[in-house]
Amino acid sequence: MGNDKKNTFAHVWAPWRMEYIRMPEEDKPKGCIFCNKPKDNKDKEDLILYRGKHVFVIMNRYPYSNGHLMVVPYRHISDYSTLTKEELYEISDVTQMVIEVLKMTMHPQGFNVGFNLGESAGAGIAEHIHQHIVPRWTGDTNFMPVLCHTKVMVDGLTECWTELKKAFVEYKQV
Repeated sequence: MGNDKKNTFAHVWAPWRMEYIRMPEEDKPKGCIFCNKPKDNKDKEDLILYRGKHVFVIMNRYPYSNGHLMVVPYRHISDYSTLTKEELYEISDVTQMVIEVLKMTMHPQGFNVGFNLGESAGAGIAEHIHQHIVPRWTGDTNFMPVLCHTKVMVDGLTECWTELKKAFVEYKQV
């Protein structure tokens, strides 16, 4: 590659992201998706896997990693310090469940868990707090992202939702 900057970055084939990027502004969802999706009652279409009393679990529709889930309070808030004790407890409890379900279904070797609080911290939807749970595997940051600036998805979104939904149902029956 040498010093030729044209060869520094590869093109990424990620058609699931282009769907959103190319979507005309008038077709993009209006309002807060984390407020609107639970009201739709179309869990499979909206990728909602679990509904609790104060929070729900939803898949990231445009992930860079398989099994990227989010725990989201129903209440529309952006400030972590305004979460109630009940919301905080349920976020923690449901996060434990999400980790166990991901272990059962995807067998990751580790996890990234956390909040991006505010736009400057990387929050894509800063106005509605949500916690990310991303399964990780040894070697998942292999030569593709390091050398080619490319990440590989090995499973489709619908297939992943179907497998995870079954595991959430089974987990709650144990």
